[in-house]
Amino acid sequence: MKTFIVAITTTLLFALGCGGSHPPPTQQMADVQSADRSAIELGAQKNPRASLHLKLAEEQLALAKTAMDDDDNEGATSLLSRAKADAELAIALTREDNAKVQATKAVDQSNAARSNNAQPGAAQ
Repeated sequence: MKTFIVAITTTLLFALGCGGSHPPPTQQMADVQSADRSAIELGAQKNPRASLHLKLAEEQLALAKTAMDDDDNEGATSLLSRAKADAELAIALTREDNAKVQATKAVDQSNAARSNNAQPGAAQ
């Protein structure tokens, strides 16, 4: 009976020891880098609100790399989650501002066309 208990205890301890490690978040790292590149390509650095979040994402990405080098994969995962959220927010803010600019241009073009049609002698 003692041998059985020792065997079960050893097996449980071994299983807990193996299951306790956190794998490196390599996919999350790639996701953050991709979101960061997308934000840059959209022009987030030119947008004051978006550039702040882009900078935060890049800082958190650097901290996550350091954490991974120190074998703190759980901490790196947390930092990468925050970095991805900031990068995606930078993308959203940039897209929002780009949409506002395009909408303003469309309204201006519409108003210009309307005023040309309203002038006396304009073809109807």
